[in-house]
Amino acid sequence: MKGIFPVKKFEELRTPFYYYDMDLLRQTLDTICAEARRHEGFVVHYAVKANANPKVLRAIRQAGLGVDCVSGGEIETSVRAGFPSSKIVYAGVGKSDWEINLGLDQDIFCFNVESIPELEVINELAASKGKVARVAFRLNPNVGAHTHANITTGLAENKFGIAMRDMIPVIERAGQLENVRVVGLHFHIGSQILDMGDFQALCNRVNDLQDELERHHITLEHINVGGGLGVDYQHPNHIPIPDFKAYFSTYARHLKLRPGQTLHFELGRAVVAQMGTLITRTLYIKEGAVKKFCIVDAGFTDLIRPALYQAYHRIENLTSDEPCEAYDVVGPICESTDVFAKQIDLNRCHRGDLIAIRSAGAYGEIMASQYNCRPLPVGYPSDDLL
Repeated sequence: MKGIFPVKKFEELRTPFYYYDMDLLRQTLDTICAEARRHEGFVVHYAVKANANPKVLRAIRQAGLGVDCVSGGEIETSVRAGFPSSKIVYAGVGKSDWEINLGLDQDIFCFNVESIPELEVINELAASKGKVARVAFRLNPNVGAHTHANITTGLAENKFGIAMRDMIPVIERAGQLENVRVVGLHFHIGSQILDMGDFQALCNRVNDLQDELERHHITLEHINVGGGLGVDYQHPNHIPIPDFKAYFSTYARHLKLRPGQTLHFELGRAVVAQMGTLITRTLYIKEGAVKKFCIVDAGFTDLIRPALYQAYHRIENLTSDEPCEAYDVVGPICESTDVFAKQIDLNRCHRGDLIAIRSAGAYGEIMASQYNCRPLPVGYPSDDLL
């Protein structure tokens, strides 16, 4: 749908760049908040790793979401964006001392802890500051997800989380430490999940774990199920907002919260993916021996997902209305993996045409690199281009 883009304004800008549809972002946030409010005790955090553009973060903060951070840099970015410390959760398998100290100094809501050694370091650092750190234990539920192997996180073979068999000993160990307080359990089984059955399986596992905790007379205030809800990369024009109703309803139906417990979510991709588009310009049309190449000025330095995950993104020619032809859309990077798509139909391409790579708001700008000494792409919120 070329009409949704301010193409004339794009012509004035240096490519490649990211375009963020802020109206769609606000509609998505409104939907998230409305669906979450249907269920008592549901609390939504945004996973900053998906996109940390300052104006995107500001819109998310204004909607009332908290944040899920996985580095000290993300904590600093969130604080600058105005998120209250009481809404910051800090996860990550390898937290350094300065990052833990930052979280302690900011009095963040919770550390999601992934090992006993990490727990002991947090306790030691908190003791040196005369503080008590709130912690939740990230458990590895050994629940598979129907998604790419590189973005599953809930299997026993993954590096994330504490094995379920160690849950009780770890909680008991925490009870021996004076400067940590266990407030919950944390889970995350993967990303780009569209099968609600995967989330139901997680609910069943959490229910079993809660039953076991109660047999040991342990009750916790918070359950955090992470995120993982996917988006429709095939049809960004027709399905721009994920099915948050089905997502939250799955947990409402199948997860047995105890009285007074809150249920926390950490959504990233589902919040921002569809509102972002990578805009690039055609440099050359190259006639190969067996195919045509549309060579653009964006590369995997700007959007690495196709090279890293073989990820699909819908690609559109914003300039041409001519009949479609088949192209490999490739970038200028000196690597054979610098390919956005192979043998896709595009309106006939010419040098200078603007090409839109859709559903790129998550893990696009934030993962960009300067390989080949290329400049980082700029992100333009639509509000700035009016």
